[in-house]
Amino acid sequence: MKKIIALLGVIVVLGVVGFGVHSVSHSQKKESNTIVIGSQGSDFQIWQYIAKSEEAKKAGLTIEVKQITDGVQLNKATADGSVDVNAFQSYAYFSAYNQQNSEKKLAALGTTYLEPLGIYSDKYDSIEAIPDGATIAIANNPANTARGLLLLQKAGLITLSDDFDALSGVEEITKNPKNLVFKQIDDTTGPRVLKSVDAVLISNTVALDGDLNVLKDSLFHEEVNQTTKNNINILATAEENKDNASFKKLVKLYHNKTIQKYISKEFGGTKIEVDKPLSYLEK
Repeated sequence: MKKIIALLGVIVVLGVVGFGVHSVSHSQKKESNTIVIGSQGSDFQIWQYIAKSEEAKKAGLTIEVKQITDGVQLNKATADGSVDVNAFQSYAYFSAYNQQNSEKKLAALGTTYLEPLGIYSDKYDSIEAIPDGATIAIANNPANTARGLLLLQKAGLITLSDDFDALSGVEEITKNPKNLVFKQIDDTTGPRVLKSVDAVLISNTVALDGDLNVLKDSLFHEEVNQTTKNNINILATAEENKDNASFKKLVKLYHNKTIQKYISKEFGGTKIEVDKPLSYLEK
């Protein structure tokens, strides 16, 4: 009996100690002023630079940057709070995620930039020079297919149906005066197929990896206007954190002149700054 009582005493003490450790750990996490930003690719590089910058210190922000390469998982990590804010996605991607995850939605904090999608060619030096029957390589994933077709329409090469939406494909082309032939490709291979097709649509991130500058090397590219508002990148957080004052400071920090000077130089001006109110996206 004495042994049993002693054993129970040890268990109670360990339980109290364990509870205390858990309480302290939880309290420390709750009181931490560090903002965890989840990102990927070139955005990860940008936020690593921002986290170490004097501008972040002056703003009173302590930032930790985590790299999560899967966009859906990054959004889920943000929604469940293991990441405070994420920096990687367009407004269109964000909207689609919220539609598919209505129980744990994200909220936009502010706009950052537009990376223009471009039409490139190794064979022709203008849109007008693209011949009848030309083969155009276009992304094989729905969001980028639709974005590419909208750009081709803006360039005057095709006309799309009135029902065209963010997930529409080539079946929604109503006019194709040059009888263009569309070849769907993995959009990360764009620079590699330049020589084998007449023209190819390449996202800016992929273009940069292929030593292409959309502003200098493309025949035609997106510009910042209402037709491209869904392609503007944003900072996002869990819906319950949308009014967090520290998180909102990140938007202002991103648009700091010194930070923008670094981004422009590092990426050849291809991350076009968009400092607009959220109402601009919601119109």
